[in-house]
Amino acid sequence: MAFPVDLRRCQVLGLAGTAFLALGGETAGALPVQDLLAPASAQVALGLVGVYFGVVLLIAAWMLLGRLVRGPQPPTPRSLLLVLAVWTAPLLLAPPLFSRDVYSYLAQGAMVDAHMDVYAHGPAQLGGPLADEVAPMWQHTGAPYGPAFLALASALSGLTHGRLPAGLLGMRLVALLGVALMAVALPRLARHSGADPAAALWLGALNPLVLLHLVAGAHNDALMLGLLGLGLVAARGDRPAGGVVAAVLVTLAALVKAPAALGLPAVVALQVRAGRRPVPAVLTAAAASAVTTVAATAVAGTGYGWIGALDTPVSPHNWALTSLLGRATGALLEHLGSNLAPLALPAWHLLGLGATAVAVALIWLRLRLRPVYALGLSLLTVAVFGPAIRPWYVLWGLFLIAAAAPSTSIRHRVAALAGVLALAVLPSGGPADPGQLVLAVSGGVLGVVVLWQAHQAAQAPAPGRMA
Repeated sequence: MAFPVDLRRCQVLGLAGTAFLALGGETAGALPVQDLLAPASAQVALGLVGVYFGVVLLIAAWMLLGRLVRGPQPPTPRSLLLVLAVWTAPLLLAPPLFSRDVYSYLAQGAMVDAHMDVYAHGPAQLGGPLADEVAPMWQHTGAPYGPAFLALASALSGLTHGRLPAGLLGMRLVALLGVALMAVALPRLARHSGADPAAALWLGALNPLVLLHLVAGAHNDALMLGLLGLGLVAARGDRPAGGVVAAVLVTLAALVKAPAALGLPAVVALQVRAGRRPVPAVLTAAAASAVTTVAATAVAGTGYGWIGALDTPVSPHNWALTSLLGRATGALLEHLGSNLAPLALPAWHLLGLGATAVAVALIWLRLRLRPVYALGLSLLTVAVFGPAIRPWYVLWGLFLIAAAAPSTSIRHRVAALAGVLALAVLPSGGPADPGQLVLAVSGGVLGVVVLWQAHQAAQAPAPGRMA
């Protein structure tokens, strides 16, 4: 007998998962400095176990929901949006989880509000309690974000007057807006690409990575992806006005985070597919993008320093493929006594960028008639082979692959990757020590045991009945 699955069970199981996430995060999350507890304390240990217990429940709920989506009577997109709202609810007032980046956003917004050069100076230049919340490795690092996001962060800083609880809530609401825009765009892009809208929502919006990192972590990638998705939706028609709106939205997405700029060729390709001539489509997109960039930069008052700060996410300890190879090569050269050891990491980063450019060009040559899918694969390539990687970077490509993947097997592979990455980061956002790893694994194992017991109970025959 198979484990009984219905939409209600998926909804309740996922809600339990995010509730445990929120509760565990109260002691083990990326808390404000004044609320941090000793890492070895019983409260942190219990919170860490609770968070990973919740993550496993959420992943299980998502997988079971995927079975429903692929079943004979799949849920409607509207019912899936209700599930997303229910799963999201416990995270609304939870502390930041899995990253301290949201504190950097708030500090950078306060810097812009104070007319400081956010690209030339790190949050340490701001000083005060807000800057103290930023992770030490980013204290002296300029912002890598575009003027559109920094203008929004500055406006939020002015509204909240630097008060931390209000600022955190404001940033989470911005992230929720981005997720809402993603959910609006996904079914429309899926229909345009000949894919199932429900399957697109399941993989692209209900994905655990979206809930863990875009909602609980309040990352600005949500806003970038929401604007990018809406821009691609606007580009589907053959009218010049649609091309202008699409280019403006995609450019705004790129002025949140730069990788979204790869969406501009997709806008042109979608317009050409809809019947516009290539040259007018290119000129319209280029002009609209240029005007938007100049206008957004003028409104933000930040200047164009973000162009030179695009390598800011690179740190000597990140786990990107090229960084790992660079560190290994550097260690080998140092062991051999070579004076080329310091050049190993930059060389591998350069090779990674070159390989990314070649891969993206090949993707577009092969899939130019499927621009949304080509863009998704391109963004995934940038995330995987770039000089820095975080689990939520995979969402750049996964969001569009969910909407336009040509086969179920591709969605399965991407879903498996998302499930693994959902377990990759501690809720504090910091590095893990052996004790924390043991606690995290214990929480995950506890979740598996509880799910297995529920499965066994569901298979047991009712009293008075034969097995």
